[in-house]
Amino acid sequence: MEPRIAVTGSTGVVGGGVARILSSEGVPLVLPVRSPDRAPQLPESVVRQASYADVGATVEALTGVDVVLMVSAAEEEDRVATHRSFIDAARQAGVRHVVYTSFFGASPEATFLLGRDHWHTEEYLRASGLSWTFLRDNLYLEAVPAFAEDGVIRGPAGDGRLSAVAQSDVAASAAAVLRDPGAHAGKSYDLTGSEAFTLTEAAALITELTPATVRFVDETHEEALASRAHHGAPEWEVERWVSTYTAIARGEMAGLSPDVEHLTGRPPLTLRALLAGKAPGSDA
Repeated sequence: MEPRIAVTGSTGVVGGGVARILSSEGVPLVLPVRSPDRAPQLPESVVRQASYADVGATVEALTGVDVVLMVSAAEEEDRVATHRSFIDAARQAGVRHVVYTSFFGASPEATFLLGRDHWHTEEYLRASGLSWTFLRDNLYLEAVPAFAEDGVIRGPAGDGRLSAVAQSDVAASAAAVLRDPGAHAGKSYDLTGSEAFTLTEAAALITELTPATVRFVDETHEEALASRAHHGAPEWEVERWVSTYTAIARGEMAGLSPDVEHLTGRPPLTLRALLAGKAPGSDA
């Protein structure tokens, strides 16, 4: 009997992409979502209402599930506690295997502050008794153009390089793991693009291939905090935003991995291909 698979985050790009890939192959799915009215309507799929922090609802939603794709929760001050609640619920529900979307270079000392949250979540999963697979994806390629505000990408990234990965490549990689989770038990995969670029190079490509004119402005840490003050976000959140750029400057997001191609059978999408509107798997 095939394992019953649950895909969280199906209202988002990555989770929704995974759900659509597997559904198109005839795989029956459970889709636990906070807002059932926003869930994709897919053949052979069952939508169940649950949020990560609601242990009781999550236990009910995951009952009968063998394998779950755990897309990391939305950013919050103590995201690790929310993740632990979900993992506890998965174990109570009888889930055997969790595939978790972690982060490239996750460690307790990661310069990118969210990378520390992912490491603590990984450690909790390791100690849970559940079988696990970690998909350590780098920053999303789609986020790079969104870094620009009023035509400027600004932050303390210097000449550091970024091997960002397309969300479609993360979704395809996750689907590959979920098709045969046992073959990937206890493994971590680094999901990166096939190239590492500076934000100056990214700005030039965005200017070349889109209607926008974009430039990169390097900032000090203090300048970066000040330039984001108008968003009105809490201090902890702004510090995490800025740490993205500091981690790039320190080379912590520059590494290249063959894991996307290993899992999907195709090279990762490049920034040029993404901006040019090319489909995954097409020539970059």
